[in-house]
Amino acid sequence: MSVSYSPDSSESMPRLPDVSIRQTIIRSPSFMRADLRGDLARLIEYRDLLYTLSAHRVKVRYKQTALGIAWAILQPVAIMLLFTFIFSFIVRMPSEGLPYAVFAYTALLPWTYFSTALSNGANGLVSNSQLITKVYFPREILPFTYVIAALFDFAIASSVLVALMIFYKVSLTANALYAIPIILILTLFVCAATLLLAALQVRVRDIGIAMPLLLQVWMLATPVAYPLSVVPDRLRPFYLLNPMVGIIENFRRVILYAKPPEISSLAMAGLIAAVLFVASYIYFKRVEATMADII
Repeated sequence: MSVSYSPDSSESMPRLPDVSIRQTIIRSPSFMRADLRGDLARLIEYRDLLYTLSAHRVKVRYKQTALGIAWAILQPVAIMLLFTFIFSFIVRMPSEGLPYAVFAYTALLPWTYFSTALSNGANGLVSNSQLITKVYFPREILPFTYVIAALFDFAIASSVLVALMIFYKVSLTANALYAIPIILILTLFVCAATLLLAALQVRVRDIGIAMPLLLQVWMLATPVAYPLSVVPDRLRPFYLLNPMVGIIENFRRVILYAKPPEISSLAMAGLIAAVLFVASYIYFKRVEATMADII
């Protein structure tokens, strides 16, 4: 005996549930479409991926190394010892009444954070080309993970600054709390510079080759090994166009000298960082669509 179903049968075939497939369309680059709100909302949506990749970045950096996390401390300490030897015993560099070791290390701490994040983050897209060509996610996550990893190193290396201040009997005051907004401005600036250079590095590989030279010149143009007071007054307005000047000088000011930040230089650094971040993020999102094809 055979059983057949007709369209008018009281028993109907089970209906399959409606399945909606989410599609992500990466549009061609255009400077005319500035949907920053949507791009930032998408970045927040992928915050778990940002956290996972950042934690992985920290673990991989020190995996199978003899010194492990001590490498986060070794780099600024080694440079501090070299600067102290050169500028205390060979060439006398003014340190404004403070022991030169703590004077230099206080500036090397934020500078090392900046240089490490920038040098690694600028190559972040190129070094993860296989990931970019296989799966979609907001590409800015990759440069940001290097910034977060460098910020982790900054926190670890800060323990040496605390030890130096105790050793040289430099006391902290409530003005040291200004270091928090100063580091936030520094983070905003390094995110902006990393986004810009990472996007350019996809198309112009000379960026990665020129990065060590760029950072060396940049450090010499920043009051890391010397105080801002040695810069001639006639050159200081141009000198302050470097955001790292206001950031490092004010970080040193609130930590070592127990003074509030110098508002004009810090405001200049914050303004440049904010404008550069918006411009860099817009440029990054406009060229994001073609990264997988070029890289």
